[in-house]
Amino acid sequence: MTRFVLIAAVSGLVLVGCSADGLRAPPAKPAAVATTAPSAGWVKPPPGYLGGDGGIVATTIIGPPPAPDSPRGKAERAQFDETRKLANTEAWSRAIADADLSGKNGLKSFSCAAGVTLSAEATPTLANMLLRMTDDAAKIYQPAKAAFQRPRPPVGNTAPICVPREDWINTDGSYPSGHGLIGWAWASVIAELVPDKASPILARGKAFGDSRIVCGVHFQSDVEAGRYLGSALVTRLHDDPGFLSDLAKARAEVAASKAKGAPEGCGA
Repeated sequence: MTRFVLIAAVSGLVLVGCSADGLRAPPAKPAAVATTAPSAGWVKPPPGYLGGDGGIVATTIIGPPPAPDSPRGKAERAQFDETRKLANTEAWSRAIADADLSGKNGLKSFSCAAGVTLSAEATPTLANMLLRMTDDAAKIYQPAKAAFQRPRPPVGNTAPICVPREDWINTDGSYPSGHGLIGWAWASVIAELVPDKASPILARGKAFGDSRIVCGVHFQSDVEAGRYLGSALVTRLHDDPGFLSDLAKARAEVAASKAKGAPEGCGA
């Protein structure tokens, strides 16, 4: 007669059948880790406002990343190991959404923070501004990545990350974080348009960058360096006539959208 034994497993309690001859049922396969879509679907943003890097020399502003064997470097490696426990949690799902730089997911999350519907339909000038800023951002952070060539956290291991393990993981430098730059720059502009909600908007911008730590593709110092560059980018853009013209149009769009009421789907 088959006897059943209840045993504890890491993933919870599982029922394993034990036959008289001592054979056990094979262990259950671990749950698949959710990831973003492959990067092949990436759509290049429209041209930015600035010519080249706009005079923003990222390497001068942020300096080099922590050395791997420094106290900060070791702490960040430990943080990567610890945050792998977040796979398939709510924070992981948010990291997947925040990885999208097409504007759709970002506008949704910033809408909730701002209490205003921000979208390609409701605020088209703002939506296009943010995409143009994404192009400007790349001209700033890419030379720094190439200069420092800091390996990303998942290089040399098989730990779960929230993006597919594609070639860029090994070839694209970790420092500074482009998402950290873009999230903070987006938040800074949106906070300027909805100043009464500046605190939650900026908190969302911070979380946007922190999602890259949860995702496992950046160290914390990468994200912090990105924020410094995001502030530099927005400061520089305020001297660009095209940006200022679009900012005025976006301000009117946001006011009109705000008059229509709070955005839907933001929860309590």
